[in-house]
Amino acid sequence: MRKADRLFEIIQILRRSKKPVTADAMAAELETSKRSVYRDIAALLAQRVPIRGEAGIGYVLDRGLDMPPLMLTTDEIEAAVLGAQWVINRGDPQLSKAARDLLAKIEASVPERLRPYVEDPAGRVIPAWERKPDVIELSVFRAAIHNARKIKLAYRDAEGRATTRVIWPILLGYYETTRIICAWCETRKDFRSFRSDRIEAAAVLEDRFPERPASLRVKWRKAMEADWKRRKAEMEKAEKAAEAAKEKVGNQALP
Repeated sequence: MRKADRLFEIIQILRRSKKPVTADAMAAELETSKRSVYRDIAALLAQRVPIRGEAGIGYVLDRGLDMPPLMLTTDEIEAAVLGAQWVINRGDPQLSKAARDLLAKIEASVPERLRPYVEDPAGRVIPAWERKPDVIELSVFRAAIHNARKIKLAYRDAEGRATTRVIWPILLGYYETTRIICAWCETRKDFRSFRSDRIEAAAVLEDRFPERPASLRVKWRKAMEADWKRRKAEMEKAEKAAEAAKEKVGNQALP
């Protein structure tokens, strides 16, 4: 790797990390020596790149660095194109249109020699299966999440039972064939997930969440992790019980 490319890659590593990055970690990713990383850091500092840190602790990049936003590598272009293809096929109509616009902007911004990576990429996303359309546009939920606004739902569960609930939407989840709204449910006093194709009506309320959406997402992740650990423990317990029962039957069959 040329030194100029390595300097750019170091900036990219620091840009995407929210924590200090050690020279060892950068050397491992760049497949070079730690000494070379130290020299490159010194070269970047000499060019007034706003890097803070020191050897043994790690380095961070201040936000003051101004770089052209579309200095993309071929791998980055292919990653963006593949992601946009997925959104075009599986996102809601607003995000699908935005993904098409994104591809057009990338194609118009990259050099001519890189445009084939956008126009005829090596990777493809398999078209999604047809699914039941949503009654409510998901852009309504995205706006409510950004503005921390409560939503009143008319919802029908898997058994067809109709309920009305007030939720605090915090996250949209996009699966292969379904989309869900993760939210705090005032009725259940707990986090719940609602399939978008089962929502029959939704009204954004004037009331706001008592907490920031980001704080609620942290609590939601912890709740999901705890639930997964509980389910895993139950599965392991059931497997051990089944093995013990099988062994007992085998022992009883012995003469």
